[in-house]
Amino acid sequence: MPAKAYSLEDLAAEQEALALDRFDYDFAWKLGAAMRARAAASRAPVAIEIAHGTDLVFSILLPGATPDNSDWAARKRAVANRFHRSSLAMRIEAEEQGYDFNRRFRLPDAAFAASGGGVPLILRSGTLIGTAGVSGLPDVEDHRLIADSLREILGRSA
Repeated sequence: MPAKAYSLEDLAAEQEALALDRFDYDFAWKLGAAMRARAAASRAPVAIEIAHGTDLVFSILLPGATPDNSDWAARKRAVANRFHRSSLAMRIEAEEQGYDFNRRFRLPDAAFAASGGGVPLILRSGTLIGTAGVSGLPDVEDHRLIADSLREILGRSA
């Protein structure tokens, strides 16, 4: 999975393009399975998580991943859940504006990580319904694994 440079505008457009018509546990399973298949095909040592609200409904560690990767995925999902934006967008915004993410929002490092790999799952109505998280690759590739898998199962092109 080659790394792709993202801008905040790219990420906002991507988030809008990947809005969901519906979300249920069958969808969570399909998304998690699609993410797992992509990761396994490239032998990516990742943790993959899908949550409905804050409840974890899909979780897997692929070969080479560790429980630390699960912790990172959860911290990235926490950012997506809190801000309704990807954790990659929050990292890029903090870098561009020159602030320390956790300090600015008074968030504990142990619970929140502004690093790519946490994506909000938002219905077309604008309702945040859940989050997806990946950790184990460079953060842009973690993000891309989620976005590409969403595009695949939604039948939407990049």
